Amino acid sequence: MTNLLTVEDLRVSFPTRSGTIEAVRGVSFTLGKERLGIVGESGSGKSQTGRAIMGLTPPHAKITAKTLNFAGVDLLTASAHSRRQMRGNRLAMILQDPKYSLNPVMTIGRQIVETLRTHQRISKADARARALAMLEAVQIREPERVFALYPYEVSGGMGQRAMIAMMLIADPELMIADEPTSALDVTVQLDVLRILDRLVAERGMGLIFISHDLRLVSSFCDRVIVMYAGKIVEELAAIDLPNAKHPYTQGLLNCMPTLGTDRHPLPVLQRQPEWAL
Repeated sequence: MTNLLTVEDLRVSFPTRSGTIEAVRGVSFTLGKERLGIVGESGSGKSQTGRAIMGLTPPHAKITAKTLNFAGVDLLTASAHSRRQMRGNRLAMILQDPKYSLNPVMTIGRQIVETLRTHQRISKADARARALAMLEAVQIREPERVFALYPYEVSGGMGQRAMIAMMLIADPELMIADEPTSALDVTVQLDVLRILDRLVAERGMGLIFISHDLRLVSSFCDRVIVMYAGKIVEELAAIDLPNAKHPYTQGLLNCMPTLGTDRHPLPVLQRQPEWAL
């Protein structure tokens, strides 16, 4: 399988008054046209890894890597203009909550059309037709009606589908989904995952799926990376997740409720200092 993305020894740090905070410490992985899950607790460095790939890290952060290569492009040396041209076009990122990611004073349709026309030469009429088709592709009923709505006029699930439509409209090669289902109820979560699964298969994209939910990732992704304190502690096939070797991964799995068993209270993960070294 040809690598779409190669990350080697990625480090992201932030200077503060009390010293430097190392958010990502030596992360390395490759991605082909597959679904890669990145899991871990809040603060483990999952989202900062995704943002560094996208070029969305705050300006005061320091980013270094031996290799940060996307489809032959060195993302470390690419100009700001080149990165802007790639974002939304070849690289796309679905953020956690559409309430904070969509522009509240622009209709959903206008935002999707704007994304497409920023990266492709296309008439307004053709862009509108493509946007409506994409809303339909993410299983939004009455796309004409939703096209004219503002983000505050739709539910969380519909807003997330609109966000997915906006990120997919320009046919990206790599999609980073940062907790795309965290604000949704279980039934809507499954709908969104089915949409992502189908679109990844149909379009041949690479997908990085960032999540807290081990069970969700194990059922949806092909491979899983487990992060702790800014580092990768384990990488394995999703199907092998129940047989994880690292005590941190085992602890996370052990903290999950299990049907048919009486486990109250659930065990608490006992962290060891050596895991952060």
